[in-house]
Amino acid sequence: MAEQVAAMCEQLIKAVNVMMDAETSQIYRLEALKFCEEFKETSSFCVPCGLQLADKAQPAVVRHFGLQILEHVIKFRWNNMQQQEKVQLKECSMQLLTNGTRSILEEESHIKDALSRIVVEMIKREWPQNWPDMLTEMEALTSQGEAQTELVMLILLRLAEDVVTFQTLPTQRRRDIQQTLTQKMENIFSFMMAILHINIEDYRKHKEIPGHELQGKLDERKPFMLLFDDVAIHYILSAAQAVEVVERRYTFLKRLCQVLCALGGQLCSLVGSDVEVEVPANLSKYMEAILAFTTHPSQFLKSTTLPTWGALFRHETLSKDAVVVEMTTKYLRASMTNLVKAGFPSRDDNPSCEYSRVDFDSDEDFNSFFNSFRAQQGAVLRSACRIVPLEAFQIAAEWLQYQIASPVDAGDVTSKTAEGLCSLLSPSVVQWDAMTVFADCVFLQMLKSLEEEKLPIDQSMELLQAVLNYDTKDPLILSCVLTNVSALFPFAIHRPHLIPQVLYKLFNAITFEVNQENKVPWTRAVKNVRRHASFSIIKICRDYPQFVLPCFDMFYNHVKKLFSSEVLLTHLEKCTLMEALVLISNQFKDFAKQKAFIDELMASVVADWTSDEMRRALLDPVTFLFFVGADQVVTESQSTDTDTVGLNRGRLCFCLYAMLAVVKRARWPADLEEAKAGGFVVGYSPAGAPIYRNPCTSQFHVLLPNLLTLIRTHNSLFIPENMSRLSETFSRAHDMMDAEKNVVLGLSQPSLDIYVSPVYRSILERMQGFFTSLYDNCFQILGNAGLSLQQEFYTIERLAEGIAGSAFVSLDHVPDHRLRPMIHILICLCFLVLSCPQEYYDSLLCPLLGPLFAYMMQVRNLCSSLFSGEDEEEVVCQENQVTQEILEEQLVRLLTREVLDLLIVSCISRKVPEPAANKEEIDGKKEDMMMDSVQTASPAQPTEELTELGKCLMKHETIYMSLLTLSFSLLSWKDTANCHRSASIVCWTLLRPVVGGNLLPEAVLWFYTSVLRGLQVHGQHEICNSTLSQLAMLIYENLRPRYTELRTVMTQIPNISVNALDQYDNRLIDPKAQKVGEKKRRDQFKKLIAGTVGKALCQQFRKEVHIRNLPSLYKNPKPDKDLVQSGEAFGLAALFSPERDAL
Repeated sequence: MAEQVAAMCEQLIKAVNVMMDAETSQIYRLEALKFCEEFKETSSFCVPCGLQLADKAQPAVVRHFGLQILEHVIKFRWNNMQQQEKVQLKECSMQLLTNGTRSILEEESHIKDALSRIVVEMIKREWPQNWPDMLTEMEALTSQGEAQTELVMLILLRLAEDVVTFQTLPTQRRRDIQQTLTQKMENIFSFMMAILHINIEDYRKHKEIPGHELQGKLDERKPFMLLFDDVAIHYILSAAQAVEVVERRYTFLKRLCQVLCALGGQLCSLVGSDVEVEVPANLSKYMEAILAFTTHPSQFLKSTTLPTWGALFRHETLSKDAVVVEMTTKYLRASMTNLVKAGFPSRDDNPSCEYSRVDFDSDEDFNSFFNSFRAQQGAVLRSACRIVPLEAFQIAAEWLQYQIASPVDAGDVTSKTAEGLCSLLSPSVVQWDAMTVFADCVFLQMLKSLEEEKLPIDQSMELLQAVLNYDTKDPLILSCVLTNVSALFPFAIHRPHLIPQVLYKLFNAITFEVNQENKVPWTRAVKNVRRHASFSIIKICRDYPQFVLPCFDMFYNHVKKLFSSEVLLTHLEKCTLMEALVLISNQFKDFAKQKAFIDELMASVVADWTSDEMRRALLDPVTFLFFVGADQVVTESQSTDTDTVGLNRGRLCFCLYAMLAVVKRARWPADLEEAKAGGFVVGYSPAGAPIYRNPCTSQFHVLLPNLLTLIRTHNSLFIPENMSRLSETFSRAHDMMDAEKNVVLGLSQPSLDIYVSPVYRSILERMQGFFTSLYDNCFQILGNAGLSLQQEFYTIERLAEGIAGSAFVSLDHVPDHRLRPMIHILICLCFLVLSCPQEYYDSLLCPLLGPLFAYMMQVRNLCSSLFSGEDEEEVVCQENQVTQEILEEQLVRLLTREVLDLLIVSCISRKVPEPAANKEEIDGKKEDMMMDSVQTASPAQPTEELTELGKCLMKHETIYMSLLTLSFSLLSWKDTANCHRSASIVCWTLLRPVVGGNLLPEAVLWFYTSVLRGLQVHGQHEICNSTLSQLAMLIYENLRPRYTELRTVMTQIPNISVNALDQYDNRLIDPKAQKVGEKKRRDQFKKLIAGTVGKALCQQFRKEVHIRNLPSLYKNPKPDKDLVQSGEAFGLAALFSPERDAL
């Protein structure tokens, strides 16, 4: 036998070398691979060959293959091995751990990993029942040397990962192992602390501790507090303060930081809970260690500490501790550095750069990370500000004053468009940017945290005055200045004399240009300044209109002056100023006065929009294309926005922006008495609710006909004959813009230099933007009209016919990849549904929702092949073809989610269940908290009900069938989000009202098989499996007694037990049959339909690993005697026992 093993080992070594040789041809490599795989599957020499190949005298690649053979034997042959063979393999494996590896620094990491996997696979099958001394043996191994100690740590890490994190075991085995680990946790951590103490000097040089986390009930986490030992915290602090950039040491620091943060999480869980845990005496040392990582040059390490800081600052008990309060101020100071965007991998201007080259592949990758990191810092800053608001304000004020006093430093990376202007990476810009984020968080939170009399009003006004007086021509810095103006404005309401100065500062920024004489396109930074100023005015007028009202005349006169001057304002900027005026006018609280103002403001818009020229242009697609210039061949040199067609496009945009501004913002007073006094109330509904009138209603009535005409004409542009009328220049005018594609595909934004060069848009891009904004604004106007006008909107004569005759025209001609118009319609209809009074459901919403849902069923049928992939052809695709296919699929997915949102808003009323009692209190003796969180419980009987609109839609058979068909069809679309939402919220809620009626057997079968198809597609996802199984059980139990056809479907499920099905059916049909609890019934049903559950693609061709359950160690003992039969008094009966007579 020894000769046979040696010969086989020789062949295996040759095969492994052939596979791993880069010069080997593909044919020979496949033959070698086939030989090795057949050996693992069929040979009886696997164990002796594996052990011989794993000998440390062999090359690393051969040793690794030998260990793979042993792992394969344990995974797939263990259940068929004799007990003696198992013991022999276990002893050989322990021998490999003892002397089968090289020294800790010489041994390859993949050999260590493979060896630890072998032991873990045996532990998963035999511990603790058949290998009770495993932990003792592991502890004994650590005395053999450093290499063995590391292997033991790797074994414990991988065991914890498999049991807790990845959960790759059957439920009972996982429960046994996890509960045993929990019981032994104190011993495990004492063992780890002993290793730390014994090897502390070597640990400081090169030891790596793998971080692993066990979760459990609060009282089971107390052993974690051992790690707050002074010695452990001291050395963690020492390691955190080291700054050398060695990748292996840096990896160790990351693990150490994770351990430290995990300790903080346990501390926050235990302190203040029912478990009696005091605040550690050395909390200050722990906080210093966390702060050391927070001030480390590595941006990644800084970001790792943020959740811990947030948890400490939000903790009810710890946030009041003197140590935490003192450390909060230090954290605020550290944040001043952490908010500065520095550390780009391509640069060397900061200590963080060297670490960033390890963590990030490019500057764009770093930029994306830092934006997320800064947002997290903002949340933690706001929590810190709640603890020390005045100290935070003082820090922010000092930093703001310092920036105002400092000269601008453009650095070595300046703007390409003007001499001396900064770029995003200029020192002044990164400092202003960081300070602005800090100040914005602090000022906003302080207003929420402090009472009005405690606010530092005088100091705030000094800051605001300094910011208003600060003058800069750099757009990037000016944008930061404007943010500080907005952040400080809430303090200005206590000093009204400063409000006009704030408005003038914003007015000047709206017209900001770097160089008035040189008419080059604006940079993105300039555009952002103007947009920033516009929306700052909107925000001020929206949030503080009563304080801006005294400045209304000044505001209005300045706007008139801007409109009549030669100052170049975009149409959006003009309409933003109009929007702000309308917001202020709401404070007139006088219907006649506000209506007169809106009539004056909109006079030119109404005249242009209702002119004969405009009406003719909007009426016909051919005329419209000519009017906007989309049928003309134009070159870049010929095109300007001041030519006739450019002016026409501008007129259309301005009219729509102005309509949207007025319709969106015009409101009646919120107070009923003020509304009645101002003439806004015109009557009362039968239910007694007041009926209001909006001052912009008359304007909207005049503008609506041409608005609907434009929507109808725009839809008609997709008819083939009108598509052919587009000129060669604008043949792709209806394609999605690149920015929209990036949003749909989830692609990152452009690189960092977008702010320093002019933004040029081609004539095609401008036309695409025109069509997109035109159509979007049309539906935004309709949607906001429903919210603003309410009763006056829904009583418009023939409104439903008008919307349906425009919005739903020619939808069949919209290309599949261009389904965005439907999303715009959904935006409109969502607004309508949310604000429509009940009495207008039949006259308005049913005529609109019916055709929409019917159309979506057509879209579903057209796109079913896209989701199922049935008609795929094996062709070589270019990259742009692949991107287009992904784009189309994602568009359909997004569209379907929007439709499902609309369906839920329209038809489903969700009842929030009462919060459950604390799980640890109820079920603490049965299972630990981690097990409870992992095993997703099936939902109970759904609590959703139909809304009044849903009941109204049910009366229309065609609409009702469209809703049912659409919701059940979504179950098998390749979109888990849609499947889960439809199964858990929609399907049963829609079907339940007709369960007791006379449904056609074909319909019942289709509903049920749709759910089973959903299980086949999505059943591998636990959350979808749970909701689909619950839905299938509800349908089967409610309809099976009357529809025997359902049993026929069940018998076709693979591997179903007919006997179990008979028993289940008997309990449903026979009223005398013994009933069982819901949980047991649910488990039985899941076993019946288990054959329908599909596998994920990655699992379909994978050999299954079977781990047998061992006798359970933790079963709750059942009482041996029947209390009733025993005759013993218990419960209420005990109160009336003879022994109680004395009472």
